[in-house]
Amino acid sequence: MATATATASSAEIVELFQKYVVPNYNRYPVALVRGQGSWVWDAEGNRYLDFFPGWGCNLLGHCPEPVVQAVQQQVAELIHVPNTWYTEAQGEWAKALSERSFGGLAFFCNSGAEANEAAIKLARLHTPKERYKIITFRGGFHGRTMGAVTATAQPKYHEGLGPMLPGFVYAPFGDLEATRKLVDGETAAILVEPIQGEGGINIPDRDFLPGLRALCDEQGLVLMFDEVQTGCGRTGEWFAYQHFGVTPDVMTLAKSLCGGIAGGALLCKKELAPSLRPGMHAATFGGNPLAARAGIAALQMIEDENLLDQAKALGDLFLDEFTSLQQECAIIKGVRVRGVMIGIELTIEGAPLVKACLERNLLINCTQGNVLRLLPAMNLSQEQARQGIEIMSAALKLADAGKLSP
Repeated sequence: MATATATASSAEIVELFQKYVVPNYNRYPVALVRGQGSWVWDAEGNRYLDFFPGWGCNLLGHCPEPVVQAVQQQVAELIHVPNTWYTEAQGEWAKALSERSFGGLAFFCNSGAEANEAAIKLARLHTPKERYKIITFRGGFHGRTMGAVTATAQPKYHEGLGPMLPGFVYAPFGDLEATRKLVDGETAAILVEPIQGEGGINIPDRDFLPGLRALCDEQGLVLMFDEVQTGCGRTGEWFAYQHFGVTPDVMTLAKSLCGGIAGGALLCKKELAPSLRPGMHAATFGGNPLAARAGIAALQMIEDENLLDQAKALGDLFLDEFTSLQQECAIIKGVRVRGVMIGIELTIEGAPLVKACLERNLLINCTQGNVLRLLPAMNLSQEQARQGIEIMSAALKLADAGKLSP
């Protein structure tokens, strides 16, 4: 068993935060000090199975060895240089992403919100001046900077921030005809998550994304896929759009892109790239050698360990187990799974289930109030998956019987 390395207790760490850290996050009273694979340990040495590692950033588990080794080697050679110089690592990273997607060019940044800001600017720069509107979808999530949060069609994230950035219009997710009606002479682009994550793991019908592609081709619009949560293998393909047989003009990435190291990227078709001309956009730390080496190592690890297939197999296991459980638990309204992107929609609030699992040393998440969201590592073992499912099943049965305290 691993040894906790903290010099303070969880209670002491929480007290320190309360004195000096802005309270803009809801946090559980647990201080994590170490992680390995799908396990994490708190300051007291308690071990937890993590089904929501790093908010989806740790797709390869905590501290994946190839990524750790790549960063350790790089940090001793060159940590950061500005993008006024070339580095071998950034070029190799762009090549690796391009070859696994649609052959586009890469712009690197540090987060999903930054990547989507770049996409918004690219769409406006690439289209005529009078075309500035961008269509996004209700329930979507694109980040918390002003452009990205305006693109996020969820009123709760706009409260108190107005006026929002002009030029965004919102369509119902999955409704092609409603989307078509929003297009006018001022529309520049459509921005969509191929599978909505924060919105509740919403998977569209098979004809929706191809329909958006046809609409954009017909109207001369830029089609942009936000793959910040779905990207780099989570769904069992490198990118979620590859499940639907359709290719975007622009794709944004972050979260798992660097195996837990901060990193974001925009990929665009070659003909769009010149519109993001020098001086129009930048990210000081974007594409730095540490992120680049981590990103290359993460991609290589997925291939070396055949993790795309493992993600698909894990998805099948979660789908089978929770679909079966749905027959026993009336509170389970629906089960939505694509690889290691799992949503369990409930007829009740999900917060008590999250708390019950935490008390049983399993970390999960709830989104939209009633959807249990699991984003486990794609190298989670079948044994670990069954262990976590057993804990969740017990909690769900208690809740179904009305025996779980809020």
